[in-house]
Amino acid sequence: MWTRESLKSKAKEVLQGNYWKAFWVSLVLVIVTVNGSSSGRNNSKVNGGIDKIAGSARPVISDLFRLYLKLSMIIASILIILIILKILIGFILEVGGRKFFIKLSEGEVNMGYLGHYFNRESYLDIVLTMLLRDVYLILWTLLLIIPGIIKTYAYSMVPYILADNPSIGYNRAIELSNSMTDGEKWDIFVLELSFLGWFLLGTLALFIGQLFVYPYYYTTKAELYLTLRQEAIANGLTSYEELNLPNFEE
Repeated sequence: MWTRESLKSKAKEVLQGNYWKAFWVSLVLVIVTVNGSSSGRNNSKVNGGIDKIAGSARPVISDLFRLYLKLSMIIASILIILIILKILIGFILEVGGRKFFIKLSEGEVNMGYLGHYFNRESYLDIVLTMLLRDVYLILWTLLLIIPGIIKTYAYSMVPYILADNPSIGYNRAIELSNSMTDGEKWDIFVLELSFLGWFLLGTLALFIGQLFVYPYYYTTKAELYLTLRQEAIANGLTSYEELNLPNFEE
């Protein structure tokens, strides 16, 4: 049984002497794991403007409408490009970043793990598995917000599992993550909540301060995965062979 205090204590020990390397990798992870869309944030402003000039000349309204369409198309195009980049590049960088923090917790410091899977046969396996995970999360969120949040925690170990074995199988990675987090979701939520104070302090420095918390956060999450991984192996949910791990117990 793990506790958030023990995980965070281990993370602090791991970061001693390795903080800045962890910082640069965590910065990449922050960028590639950003979710959300701002495509509709200007709708009310533009519509409000059109309402105010309803009594103006028709050509003016027409010009504003064309401008609105152009802006919408530009925003939509940018979002599509960002989504494509996240799928083709972001997923690989995310799994590589998780690999870095797993290895960091195991005593190996190698920033090369960040791009570890770009030139490997497992590239397509990682992209398809991460894409499938996101599709599942979107569908659960569309169903209801709360199930979407629960499944976010249920599937949170997928990139770590892929970091161990990118070819484990699309549905198997998701299934194993779901099994590993069964009964652990509330504790994982509390663990993440325990970083809230640090992130709030980071906002005092124009949000830049938050970036310096992420190495601590990601290292703690890696420690969590290592603990859940060992418990899953001990409980027969997976094996050293399935995760491509050396079995020192033999």
